[in-house]
Amino acid sequence: MRPARALIDLQALRHNYQLARELAGARALAVVKADAYGHGAVRCAQALQGDADGFAVACIEEALQLRAAGITAPILLLEGFFEASELALIDEHDLWCVVHAEWQLEAIEQTNLKRPLNVWLKLDSGMHRVGFHPADYQAAYRRLLASGKVVKIVLMSHFSRADELDCPRSNEQLAVFQQAREGLAAEVSLRNSPALLGWPSIPSDWSRPGIMLYGATPFEQAQEVAARLQPVMTLESRVISVRDLPAGEPVGYGARFVSERATRVGVVAMGYADGYPRHAPTGTPVLIDGQPSRIIGRVSMDMLTVDLSDLPGAGLGSRVEFWGRGVLASDVALAAGTIPYQLFCNVRRVPLIYSEA
Repeated sequence: MRPARALIDLQALRHNYQLARELAGARALAVVKADAYGHGAVRCAQALQGDADGFAVACIEEALQLRAAGITAPILLLEGFFEASELALIDEHDLWCVVHAEWQLEAIEQTNLKRPLNVWLKLDSGMHRVGFHPADYQAAYRRLLASGKVVKIVLMSHFSRADELDCPRSNEQLAVFQQAREGLAAEVSLRNSPALLGWPSIPSDWSRPGIMLYGATPFEQAQEVAARLQPVMTLESRVISVRDLPAGEPVGYGARFVSERATRVGVVAMGYADGYPRHAPTGTPVLIDGQPSRIIGRVSMDMLTVDLSDLPGAGLGSRVEFWGRGVLASDVALAAGTIPYQLFCNVRRVPLIYSEA
């Protein structure tokens, strides 16, 4: 069988959730949207169900997948509902729901429900994607209470630049939020992964750890708390062919790499169809049998090439780690001009192999 695979360490996942819970000092919803950032939402939720205060997903399809797999903990729909008809399923499956728009508020007012909803009311504090304008926030809160359709309201917002530790924008957004919610007696949810790791002064009754659960830092620079995270996914494959080339020979599509000396080239069963970034340049780090090396040439759909020149013991069948404990996903992302979020979410075709070690 093709040797490319992604190893998922569920114990590391639990470690990272417990770190998030420790930093929060309060309840934390484990964010498992986008198939748990490529790690497999069902298996990750099952692994965390005994620990997590609940889960958060993007949409109702993701929530129903978890319910069908036996996940009984609270599940929050981070984008709320997209059609009023979804409220029946939200009601039936006892889902929590973000409300971020006037039309969603109207739909709740007009729908007959079997039980009142747990609503997370979103404020646009300056990110300007979704959420109520600060001037409309208290009115939306009062309408939800007056509807008789809501059992609880959590006040929430989302920071646009919390991953920039020297940027004042998070404090500016916090000030907008605090002014908009003044006088409202309700719990608050403000802290995602970068806010948990880097902004301990931001208050939050509920946190929403996402990328940190999977062991990757949201920051470009080193950060003391993020260094405590444990990578959950190890993406790996093996060398399937070896070429010995003299100096001056091109390798791969477009001749983006030309050997400057006699070079041993290892061909590895891994490509952009598996989720490895196509734009990873020559020099992007890998481990080969536990030793550091590099990508050379252009990544193709099913294969890529690595440098074996300084690794005389490496050859056919050698194990290549693309990211994991030995090569941090954040370092690969930096080299490829992307972010760990995208690396994980793009993983496909390769089997996910779960372990507790």
